[in-house]
Amino acid sequence: MTQTPTARTPAQEQARAQFTVPAQHPMVTVLGSGDSLLRVIEKAFPAADIHVRGNEISAVGDPGEVALIQRVFDEMMLVLRTGQPMTEDAVERSIAMLKASENGESDGQETPAQVLTQNILSSRGRTIRPKTLNQKRYVDAIDKHTIVFGIGPAGTGKTYLAMAKAVQALQSKQVNRIILTRPAVEAGERLGFLPGTLYEKIDPYLRPLYDALHDMIDPDSIPKLMASGTIEVAPLAYMRGRSQPLFTNVLTPDGWRPIGDLQVGDLVIGSNGEPTPVLGVYPQGERDIYRVTAQDGSWTLCCGEHLWTVRTRDDKRRNKAWRVLETQEMIGNLRAAHARRYELPLLTEPVCLPERDVPMDPYALGLLLGDGCLTGSTTPSFAAEDPELAVALESALPGVVVRHRGGPDYALNRVKSPGDVVTLENPVTRILRAPDLSGSRSHNKFVPDDYLLNSADVRLAVLQGLLDSDGGPVTQKDGTCRIQYATTSILLRDDVVALVQSLGGVAYTRRRAAEGRTPGHANGRDVAHRRDAHVVDIRLPQGIEPFRLARKRDEYHAAGGGGRPMRFIDSIEPAGREETVCIQVAAEDSLYVTTDYLLTHNTLNDAFIILDEAQNTSPEQMKMFLTRLGFDSKIVITGDVTQVDLPDGTKSGLRQVQDILDGVEDVHFSRLSSRDVVRHKLVGRIVDAYEKYDSSHGTENGTHKGARGKAGHAHKGK
Repeated sequence: MTQTPTARTPAQEQARAQFTVPAQHPMVTVLGSGDSLLRVIEKAFPAADIHVRGNEISAVGDPGEVALIQRVFDEMMLVLRTGQPMTEDAVERSIAMLKASENGESDGQETPAQVLTQNILSSRGRTIRPKTLNQKRYVDAIDKHTIVFGIGPAGTGKTYLAMAKAVQALQSKQVNRIILTRPAVEAGERLGFLPGTLYEKIDPYLRPLYDALHDMIDPDSIPKLMASGTIEVAPLAYMRGRSQPLFTNVLTPDGWRPIGDLQVGDLVIGSNGEPTPVLGVYPQGERDIYRVTAQDGSWTLCCGEHLWTVRTRDDKRRNKAWRVLETQEMIGNLRAAHARRYELPLLTEPVCLPERDVPMDPYALGLLLGDGCLTGSTTPSFAAEDPELAVALESALPGVVVRHRGGPDYALNRVKSPGDVVTLENPVTRILRAPDLSGSRSHNKFVPDDYLLNSADVRLAVLQGLLDSDGGPVTQKDGTCRIQYATTSILLRDDVVALVQSLGGVAYTRRRAAEGRTPGHANGRDVAHRRDAHVVDIRLPQGIEPFRLARKRDEYHAAGGGGRPMRFIDSIEPAGREETVCIQVAAEDSLYVTTDYLLTHNTLNDAFIILDEAQNTSPEQMKMFLTRLGFDSKIVITGDVTQVDLPDGTKSGLRQVQDILDGVEDVHFSRLSSRDVVRHKLVGRIVDAYEKYDSSHGTENGTHKGARGKAGHAHKGK
């Protein structure tokens, strides 16, 4: 939609905006059945005229209203593009959010489309999602904090949204149990197992929670879940979610996939290199994201609560177990003196991927990528100072004879049979056409995916061919021996790094500029370097043999091998905000392989606890409930402080806890108002009327402040 000023009127300058509805969206989805949505917008903006012609919508009038109308249609289209229909209620709430932002009543960080498209749970043909800005922030707060208090009047969805989040967590296997409780029970009554039928077991005070649960889970499965203890009535611990952006790559047996595409039952690769199933996928909403970078240049993105298995040098020296820390716990604490503090685990075994058929022997491919001439315009050739490599190449290429042309140069000729015509294609050239390697030169060579994402034996053979031809051992001062590889191809550099990392090693890269470098020599003359070289320094774990060439292999082992590969966290830096998700995997150590073969954690959860009607807890009950919390779960506490039903003289624990825990880290108070009522519109008006009455008459809950202990009002608490 574009907005332009129109001619001035005596009263004020008018503006005009025009919006074109894309052809894939029928006008009825934008205007509503019988123009019902259009009438809602017209009623909200009486100082503007809205006209529809074909798929064009225009608005003329007060500049402020026209600008808001433009934003309303923009937000509607964003919602419609997700496949979600717009309703009159959704349009009204979008307008209210935009007006509140315009008037400075909200910070405007979340748009109506972001609020209305945040799906929590799909059940029995309908989707549960927040409908107001405060509800979205309430839902987001549940994702972000260990303990969340949802405080507001009846009808604002406090309990229903909390229950939806609990069911979502259970279905995605982020938690093992849902714990439901309400404090409004007579003294001495215990929550827990109740004898009798299913309906007799549901305490009357828990009926609203049960009804909400009934909306979200197949009713036939609820008795089994209760009998097994998956759903029970007893307060327990708390849970927190850990997450990565939806586009973050995770390694699967079929290659790299965005974490946001994973589903329960999919396989990912664990720290032992073996596939492990995804037990749960838990959307976390938009979060602050950090870039975690290791000293070898590998990096990935995650939220501040994301878990990492790490250890310090002291941990290693004292033989302590690896510890699990959140990203945010390590920020500002990454150095011990001048050394990096936190070491990251590496693959304990090479990644196990299914073997794929490949057109050429992987070791031969590595040799040709290193020292082969594959332009396709001439007979393929190979340059090697070691005749051993020429012999190995010939034995690995059926139908090809490696002919020595002098010095280090060899030609790869087709083996001719009687009757062959001269025009038959060279087998090497023919094989290399499929992965587009034929015609490649030194600066644009690469390892095809069929080799990169193949079995460990295939990947190692490719790496050995590359290192035998263009790599070699480099002895260190400490007596160990690192491996060095050089290429002018950025693609090949990255592929070598990926091969090393997939085998459990680490690789460091640096650029060696062509300008200023000492020229090379060929045929007795200097040859200037035309392209920068990319040098890769490699360390592989014990048991992984980097060389087949005898002289390089012997030199490598004479120096004691490559030493232990290690990775340390180098930096953690803010990287904006992104929509995120966390996954739970079945691996015993909870680790899975993400970007650059980094090993990171999944969630640690036990239970999701909902304490409803918390305004009817006493201060002692609230303290007891909160201090019984253990680890690895989440609590949502809901209540309406205007409807306290405690006995005479008893304070409300919910009212008091706001003063006690305000500002405490990881405890969040979400406050909803009459604007967030999602029942009949009249409910919101009733709430507003009571608040106005109490404000003007000096009352609270219909009782004069200070007189709540009088007869007839004894059920109203402080």
